[in-house]
Amino acid sequence: MSVTKFDLQKVHERFNESLSGEDDVYVDQYLEAFKELYKFFQLMGTVFGFVSSDVKEKVEILEKLRAKENAESFLTIRTMMEYERDSNLLNKKDYVSGSRTLLRLHRGLDFIQEFLKRIGELEADGKTNGVCQAAYNDTLAQFHPWIIRKGANVAMYALPTRDQLLEKVCLDVSVAIDLLPEMLAVTRKVYDRTQDLYTKYDLHGLP
Repeated sequence: MSVTKFDLQKVHERFNESLSGEDDVYVDQYLEAFKELYKFFQLMGTVFGFVSSDVKEKVEILEKLRAKENAESFLTIRTMMEYERDSNLLNKKDYVSGSRTLLRLHRGLDFIQEFLKRIGELEADGKTNGVCQAAYNDTLAQFHPWIIRKGANVAMYALPTRDQLLEKVCLDVSVAIDLLPEMLAVTRKVYDRTQDLYTKYDLHGLP
């Protein structure tokens, strides 16, 4: 089954829409942005196999929580954290925590935004494998066991030049390059807000 191309504009719009008030993030729009990012991982093929299946699973878990009778409790990242904390659900054995699930997406977002930022700094014919390895090792790798880190770094050797990569995954390379700084600025704002919420509620260490 062919995957439709990755739309950077859509990621930008959905993450922008997810910003709630001064310090919160709407879950639905956050997940919509991530579903678009999932296309990016899929289009990259086996290189990002170590993260794409995990993203799909985590998005589906959170969508199910948003479809339950108490969906309002999961409207924003803040309401979700407060609800799970106040209901003593964060360490409940038979409960799949939304806060824990989103933490995995949050860590993945750190990697993808760092990778795209470094891609944007390359020349058209610049090799992307080194910047991908550096972005991964600086972010997501710290949460992965050695065997996954090793496999991921080996797979990244096969990555092409900047423009070859963008042509493979994006609807329009020139539009993607122009929009990238704006999209990354919004993504960073979403990431920072989410990071602050995990710090405020002391949830970075969820198992």
